Amino acid sequence: MADSRSHVESKLDEALEEASPASDPPATAGGAVRDNRTKNRFEISVNGETAFLLYNRTDDALTLIHTEVPTALRGRHLGDRLVEAALQSARSAGLRIIAVCPFARAYMRKHPAPR
Repeated sequence: MADSRSHVESKLDEALEEASPASDPPATAGGAVRDNRTKNRFEISVNGETAFLLYNRTDDALTLIHTEVPTALRGRHLGDRLVEAALQSARSAGLRIIAVCPFARAYMRKHPAPR
């Protein structure tokens, strides 16, 4: 019985060694969204690749034109984060939101603005 218990304990030790330490930060979907006004886009850079939402800003409107997420970054909800950042920016500036981008339109239908 001692031998089987030692075997179980050694397997547990192996599993614990493979686990991340409690001090590791939680996995995130990427860095912070930034408004790159020089390129007219909201962007998130992760591991040297950049997801972005291209826009056109006027005095009274923010037009969301195109969202692009590199293949290696897909599945992390970066597109959602980009659209949400654009919506928050437009609302805080009192701008109308015009969604030309199909992804942004779908996001807005799925997440209607609070009234």
